[in-house]
Amino acid sequence: MKKRWQYLITGALAGIANGLFGSGGGLFLVPLLTKWSGLEQKRAFATSVAIIFPLSVVSLIVFAFRGGVDFGQAWSYLLGGAAGGLLSGCFFKRMSVTLLRRLFGILLLYGGIRAVLLL
Repeated sequence: MKKRWQYLITGALAGIANGLFGSGGGLFLVPLLTKWSGLEQKRAFATSVAIIFPLSVVSLIVFAFRGGVDFGQAWSYLLGGAAGGLLSGCFFKRMSVTLLRRLFGILLLYGGIRAVLLL
């Protein structure tokens, strides 16, 4: 029963982050999947992607119904993002966990600095 609550809380945090910021659920999912679910780091990253996709679809639907999505702008980013996702997915298996952690940390630092300095 305790695990179920941990999973629900983790999912709720990921959903809130995704809904408010358009992404960021992995910030909660990756550490908690490793800690609470005992997943190894690479599996937690991959599982996070599998969880974030449906959350993003839900957020897209909500934002689209509220008129907050510019689909014309989104297409070029979607194509580039799909290419980047495909390419990184090919390299993912060969990357070390240490490198993945460092890249994740750099991404968090970059986003945090931008948010604080409003760049």
